[in-house]
Amino acid sequence: MAFKEVNVNNLNINPFESIGKDWMLITSGDKEKFNTMTASWGGLGVLWNKNVTFSFVRPQRYTFEFLEKNDLYTLSFFNNNYRKALTLCGKVSGRDIDKVKESKLTPKFDNGFTYFEQARLVLACKKIYTQFIDPNHFIDDKIESNYENKDYHNMYVGEIISCLVNEDNE
Repeated sequence: MAFKEVNVNNLNINPFESIGKDWMLITSGDKEKFNTMTASWGGLGVLWNKNVTFSFVRPQRYTFEFLEKNDLYTLSFFNNNYRKALTLCGKVSGRDIDKVKESKLTPKFDNGFTYFEQARLVLACKKIYTQFIDPNHFIDDKIESNYENKDYHNMYVGEIISCLVNEDNE
């Protein structure tokens, strides 16, 4: 499968659909050791004059450890025929099983980034800001219901370093 780099400014993506409905994989680490997890919370936008992604990861997730140790990570988006693989990557921990083997996804390693051959789109990101969600700043009290264990997400803002489109999945 061949990826080509495209200008992220020419990307035609509906983040509400691609992230919230179709999901994505957040992956961090290198060829020696990495982890991935499914996410349906996040966003894309512009901050500090940079094209960025917003990703949210709870501290108990194994991928959190990799995001804390590494500056680079990827967001991988897939066609619907990979829904079973994404479901698996969201339900089980990489501490317990080899998610890549079980999901039958094929990792690619490129310039410090880890992503998957089967992805249709990959956003390769470099962390530029992180912060834990602070419940003292919730304006809508109902948001707290997302955190019955008080395990507030850490937000990662990542500058999009490259945007890769899988030519086989265009």
